[in-house]
Amino acid sequence: MAFSFFGGVHPKENKWYACDKETQEFPEPDIVVIPMSQHIGAPCKPLVKKGDLVTVGQKIGDNQGLCVPVHASVSGKVKAVEMRAHTSGTTVMSVVIENDHLDTLCGDIKPRTQEEVDALSSEELIDIIHEGGIVGMGGATFPTHVKLSGGIGKVDTVIVNAGECEPYITADDRLCREEPAKLISGLKIVMRILGLKEGHIGIEDNKPEAVKALRANLAASDSITVDVLPAKYPQGAEKQLIYAITGREVPSGGLPAAVGCAVFNAATCKAIHDVVYDGMPLIKRIVTVSGDILMEPKNLLVPIGTSFNDLIDACGHSEYPYKVLSGGPMMGAAQYDLSVPTIKGVNAVTVLGKKNEYAVEDSRCLRCGKCIDACPMKLMPVLMYKALQSNDVEEMKSVNMMDCIECGSCAYTCPASVPLVLGFRVGKQIIRNAAAKAKAKV
Repeated sequence: MAFSFFGGVHPKENKWYACDKETQEFPEPDIVVIPMSQHIGAPCKPLVKKGDLVTVGQKIGDNQGLCVPVHASVSGKVKAVEMRAHTSGTTVMSVVIENDHLDTLCGDIKPRTQEEVDALSSEELIDIIHEGGIVGMGGATFPTHVKLSGGIGKVDTVIVNAGECEPYITADDRLCREEPAKLISGLKIVMRILGLKEGHIGIEDNKPEAVKALRANLAASDSITVDVLPAKYPQGAEKQLIYAITGREVPSGGLPAAVGCAVFNAATCKAIHDVVYDGMPLIKRIVTVSGDILMEPKNLLVPIGTSFNDLIDACGHSEYPYKVLSGGPMMGAAQYDLSVPTIKGVNAVTVLGKKNEYAVEDSRCLRCGKCIDACPMKLMPVLMYKALQSNDVEEMKSVNMMDCIECGSCAYTCPASVPLVLGFRVGKQIIRNAAAKAKAKV
């Protein structure tokens, strides 16, 4: 049974630009830039230096603690190990590789037979997923091996997030259409690790071809349900998806495991299959390059480290871009430097023209309450923004600002164009900084 979560909006989907474009393998660029920070947690330390030769799939960065390794997406020579621009708006330590276009495969990469996979324990599977550098590929980039380890014995329901509710983005739609068997295989590995017999794939009803492909690749004995949900933004948000499929509400400040659930992105499941069966770490991903000024929007299988400039040039544009986003128009981050590389969490590059300029110089809240009706987390954005303007940390905490999922539903409905999401991101960082200072004093 599908439940409808509170709030949400129905922005113009604009998926028609790329939804019927088959995924094309992007020609390997001459230069790739592999950031050492592509996940939540400690950044990797480079394992190579300038002048070293590297091969496809070779581990080039790793660290201790909450961290996953990064790997070379091409073979060639390390041109530099230096700070480079990152999609987060900062600069991070990165390995710059000059591609020799020989595609020399790392000797450590060895496929496994079904019998070999069947003989692996849950711990061994988790270690393989960790070494493969697998993270949440829907944008969160949380290390997958940590989520799996923490879910054993606590989770009774696993959900694949194929919702992809963000406008323009069609990467997961194409993945479900083109690689449904591998996605389902990855889900079965997750179910095996967590000791579960049943699984769910949550997907919106605006992707009928993907639904058909997934169901065609399921056997009656698989005990996996394709849950088709009404298209509504942000259906693909973790907590909203859990409620839509199970009716369970994740408590304030809680994680999905608190209600017995674990959610994994569709691309993450496919990457799990690839590393377990093919031995191939996460070095490529599907990226939707779309927008209203692109001559030919595309879905591209892109080597990690490929610059946004290269992707945009491959599609062409009819006018100079007004805004380029890593992600979609609701939750994406605007980029100031198009030399930034594609990383594991980038599912789309959205290129928008001048007609999308909606900024208002002196926006003032009208107290209309539309943001309250739209918020899927049942928060009070109008009070959150007031707390931010007063710079009162305790007031920000009292209105549960940290529960904001930054989906943009409030800003979308705001008739005054108040930059609510930007403000809440700033406010959440203020709260984190205050907590860090308080902890340092103890």
